[in-house]
Amino acid sequence: MIVDVHTHTPTHQGDVPLSEKESFSGWHSGEAVNTTNSWVDYQRGVASADISIVFNIHVPDMREFVGLPGGSLGTNESTAAFVASDSNRIGFMSVDPNRSDWMEEMDKSIELGLVGIKLGANYQRFDPLGPQAKALYERAEKLKLPIIFHTGASPIREAPLMYSHPAVTDEVALLFPDLKIVMAHIGHPWVREAVVTIRKHPNVYADVSAIYTRPWMVYEGLLMASEWGVMHKLLFGSDFPITTPAYAMERLRDVNAIVEGTKMPKISLEQIEQIIHADALGALDLEDPRGRLAKENDQK
Repeated sequence: MIVDVHTHTPTHQGDVPLSEKESFSGWHSGEAVNTTNSWVDYQRGVASADISIVFNIHVPDMREFVGLPGGSLGTNESTAAFVASDSNRIGFMSVDPNRSDWMEEMDKSIELGLVGIKLGANYQRFDPLGPQAKALYERAEKLKLPIIFHTGASPIREAPLMYSHPAVTDEVALLFPDLKIVMAHIGHPWVREAVVTIRKHPNVYADVSAIYTRPWMVYEGLLMASEWGVMHKLLFGSDFPITTPAYAMERLRDVNAIVEGTKMPKISLEQIEQIIHADALGALDLEDPRGRLAKENDQK
């Protein structure tokens, strides 16, 4: 089974009007990425994954703060509506600890069926080790809500790099050892720091999303994980719509191309398949969403 742990909620339920189509060139070093997509676009784009985790980021303006346009509904309402339409999707909420109503937003999102949290302290511009953030982590740990943290670089100028460094995740995990954490993007470019962080904390994992257009970064990150014995802590992710699961798998399986013809060490294809088929649901204590529809039918 292939689980894509890192995808973004579609911006439109129906077809995207031509006047509303957008793209952003900050992620692929100048190559434009379509950032507006419909529910059907999403389903086609992630078709090579059996299950996917879907989320937005709770910010005042998605386009300004993240580079992705937001949906017509609220941050978490858009995700919940989409997930309810497709039993192959798992919805995560996003809350903003800068706001006084973050706890109410969390409760509402749980009622909507969202079962985890996505945070990007750099995008949301909150102190990830401040008192409000710690209160959020404490509640997430108590409620057994896993958190995916944006970790690593961002093309958004106003996003503080210090807020998304793997060392921050280390501090959070020390304070909340039972909190399930995913470090997105294997902390790129700080892949070494991310690897040693997931090595020391049993409940901290990393996804490999959005690193695929940088071949050396993919190779370095996976080689580090292999040498430090933490390949089993890496989870598959695409960061759709930035890349697709099919493209991600292709680039992962081609990881050794950059060192072909050299004496540099190679990463085994068996280890690559281990990442692609990682048991993300087991790691994060999540239920298989495909049983949700059957349960709903039984209750009718």
